[in-house]
Amino acid sequence: MKKIIILFSWLCLLWIVVGNAYGSEPDHSFVPGVVIDYSPASTEIYIGCPSIAVLPDGSYVASHSFFGPGSTQNRSCVFKSLDNGETWLKLSDLDGQWWSTLFVHDGDLYIMGVNRRYGQAVIRRSRDGGRTWTNPLDEHTGLLLPEEEHHCAPVPVVLFNGRIWRAMEDRNPPEGWGINFRSFVMSAPADADLLEAKNWTTSNRLRYNQDWPGSAWLEGNIVVTPEGKVCNIIRNHTETGGKAAVIQVSDDGKTMSFDPETGFIDFPGGSKKFTIRYDIATGKYWSLTNYIRDCDKGGDPNMTRNTLALISSSDLKNWTVNSILLYHPDVEKTGFQYVDWLFAGDDIIAVSRTAFDDGIGGAHNCHDANYFTFHRVKNFRKRTMDDPLLK
Repeated sequence: MKKIIILFSWLCLLWIVVGNAYGSEPDHSFVPGVVIDYSPASTEIYIGCPSIAVLPDGSYVASHSFFGPGSTQNRSCVFKSLDNGETWLKLSDLDGQWWSTLFVHDGDLYIMGVNRRYGQAVIRRSRDGGRTWTNPLDEHTGLLLPEEEHHCAPVPVVLFNGRIWRAMEDRNPPEGWGINFRSFVMSAPADADLLEAKNWTTSNRLRYNQDWPGSAWLEGNIVVTPEGKVCNIIRNHTETGGKAAVIQVSDDGKTMSFDPETGFIDFPGGSKKFTIRYDIATGKYWSLTNYIRDCDKGGDPNMTRNTLALISSSDLKNWTVNSILLYHPDVEKTGFQYVDWLFAGDDIIAVSRTAFDDGIGGAHNCHDANYFTFHRVKNFRKRTMDDPLLK
């Protein structure tokens, strides 16, 4: 009996120590930005694929998916803010929507991605600001590519030269991650019914050559070059990081081509997903990336996501790190990643898949995020390396 009492006492003491160290309730007070959604690591359901759009009435909408062994790997949810991102209300759950981008076109809200992990390419439309959505049942209602094995992310949807453009990948053969991804582009006339599959043109598929530096490309950005041409600037998965690839796209969207001699560019944070947008006020292209600071070099660059940097370029070839926006020294369990963002006057508004300490053990790792967060970068054009981090 005495041994049992002693053992029980030690267990109680251990419980008190663990409770004091981690707390029994999550603490969101130290998380930078505004917490939109949260999923603790213990659920094995992680937050993925953040996307943001601004409705014609000025309200914000944001979405994210769920991944991990505890998830169904086919669900996203949509939120809305009426006060410029200060508070958020959940609007809808979407089963059969994953790896998706929100965008507004002709006054309607759309979400475009796949219906499940490595599934079919789909698009939905909402005419009430994200509360209710069309259902992609067939080729007339948003089922765009009925074959399986598609991959994507919340990448930019661009209106240019009378067409809507978006990058995509497929996996062929259907095994492994990355090395079998083939990049392609989808586009449709801007005045067409975007739910009709016949209105979309797909380009040829380009496979990553394993003789090139790296092993994969994925999650590309449709960008209009200074010369008025469409290109796909795509994440380059390498052992060194800091590179992206520039794929050329024909004017009609049917042909993509890549020159390995000139197509690889130095791009801070290029081994992780990024979004590029053009700012007419400065004549520059801007991005928010997981740039790796000198103090954090030496590990796996593809899993170093504890820094979010603001970078810019005038020519899409030479990029400058303008400012560090978010940073935490914990590389293993902190990540500000897959950031989607938009210009908002002199500011940038952004949403992040954020892995951060929650007071009860934190995220599973830097990749498996436990938070969905909103951020505002004020006066982004004037920010420098001397400016403080965002709060």
